[in-house]
Amino acid sequence: MIGSWHATVIDCPNPDSLASFYESLLGMIRVEHEDDGSWVTIGDAPDRPALAFQQVSGYTPPQWPGQDNPQQLHLDVRVPDLDLAEAQVLALGATSMDSGSASFRVFLDPAGHPFCLVAW
Repeated sequence: MIGSWHATVIDCPNPDSLASFYESLLGMIRVEHEDDGSWVTIGDAPDRPALAFQQVSGYTPPQWPGQDNPQQLHLDVRVPDLDLAEAQVLALGATSMDSGSASFRVFLDPAGHPFCLVAW
């Protein structure tokens, strides 16, 4: 092994705001941040792999399903009840893409990144 996974970093215009969204969605805590607000990391604990959010000037959100601004990656979040989880993420500020099936649904986070709620 050469190394170990430390973090997945997500570009966004406002790291604090997007970190708050994912803290509520995933039940994580803040484990690191820059005083100037340009970087926030959330995770289960400071010594575990994490999600990090970095501020990007002139940020352009990905477009889904189009590829003019490719999504590049998305998160699948497993939930026990799709209907309940959908209501909860919409209340947090997600946008439904009205796409999916009986086992998954597609949303955009507040910065425009696609993610899926999955029940499998």
